[in-house]
Amino acid sequence: MKTFFCLTICSIITLALTPCLADEPLANANLDGLYAKSIEAVLRLPPEQIDLGTAALIVSEAWSDMVAGTKYQQQLDDIATEIRSRLKAKNTPMGVAAIPIINQYLFNELKFKAIDKATDPYDLFLHSVMDRHQGYCLSLSVLYLSIGERLGLPLYGVVVPGHFFVRYDDGKIRFNIEATQQGNSAPDSYYIEQFNVPKTNTIYMTNLNKRQALGCFFNNLGNVYKDINNVNQAMASMQWAVYINPALAESRMNLGNIYLLKNRIDDAITEYQAATRISPDDAKSHYNLGNAYQRREWFNDAINEYTATIRLDSNMAEAYLGMGVCYDKLNQPENEIDAYLKALAVNPNMYEAMANLGNVYFNKGDFDAAIEQYSRAARVKPDNAEIHYQLGVAYFQKGDYANAIKNHLKTVELAPKMADAHYALGLAYYRTNDYGLALKHIKIAEQLGKVIDPDMLKILESKK
Repeated sequence: MKTFFCLTICSIITLALTPCLADEPLANANLDGLYAKSIEAVLRLPPEQIDLGTAALIVSEAWSDMVAGTKYQQQLDDIATEIRSRLKAKNTPMGVAAIPIINQYLFNELKFKAIDKATDPYDLFLHSVMDRHQGYCLSLSVLYLSIGERLGLPLYGVVVPGHFFVRYDDGKIRFNIEATQQGNSAPDSYYIEQFNVPKTNTIYMTNLNKRQALGCFFNNLGNVYKDINNVNQAMASMQWAVYINPALAESRMNLGNIYLLKNRIDDAITEYQAATRISPDDAKSHYNLGNAYQRREWFNDAINEYTATIRLDSNMAEAYLGMGVCYDKLNQPENEIDAYLKALAVNPNMYEAMANLGNVYFNKGDFDAAIEQYSRAARVKPDNAEIHYQLGVAYFQKGDYANAIKNHLKTVELAPKMADAHYALGLAYYRTNDYGLALKHIKIAEQLGKVIDPDMLKILESKK
């Protein structure tokens, strides 16, 4: 758990505002966004007219028909009213003094807490965060901001790569609020260093308006839909995220990932290129762009991006793997071998690198080296039919028919409808003079759709 600097608020209040009365409307009462019924309606509003809590609950209602947004709007109002009444009881003006009271009420009394990993989609949605009293950086910040807008506090969302927090800024007093650390504060320098904030001109570390904060929410919403394989809804959410915040590298990269899933390769390249311009030192952006170039069959461009990835993160074995695949397509086996060996030096259990390296050695006719790599791969993925098939073929080429049969039997056990495996098994049995089993498996291969030379069948029938 990261440690943040605790902010002590004492004598820094300099403005004396009239205390709010209990029966006065909340500060968001006149916002047009409080009465919006759809996200499209929300996004047509000027940022200052958006009610962030209402917008987040509209998304909740779209996620589940069981959610009644008005119930949670009332809960937000109740929290804000309670905080306002506590300020009044202390005869304290609304402003910076509200922050420790919000922190005390939310985190100590209501027991809202941060989770370590955002793996559950319900930790994103405002309604479920309020139900379960837990969330992660973005969802807890949205809750905090939704309370702040009801109190009329100058609170803003702030985004950095991979994180979101809240900032108080009234033009005179400015400090950060970390919702994942019970409202404690850390200086800007902490976020810049910890989250590797790019130095390019982006929206990172700036005070976001409510429309921009909602754009960050759409980015995470797109990831939620992607995780449940609703790719179309994921794409729509990410498109909103990019439309609202075109300078947010994560949204560009995530939209590119979805375009790649949908085989919209050129669109993916456009988004990845934008992400690398925004965050030129982000290894993952270069890696994803390399993958897109590889899919586009621009192999030299892909190698350049994988090289950039490794320069930024030498422990990214996947980049070496992608480089090896490109060298294969360019018919450069020595470079391909070197790339896979480097991948395995970083990640000794990378199955794909072992299997691909085995293929290179097999094509070079070095069956012993191929068998060594295929065997390593089989130990890592013992239930992978394809690797046992390749291993069987390599043993067959070496003349070790017993091990060829052993691996092909394992293949057809794992993939009984793999015609090539039955055919290869039939050939191995033929070499050991077991003509009955040879005929059996070659006939199975034929039944599964493999074209068999009729003369072979006649020979086997005669020898059976």
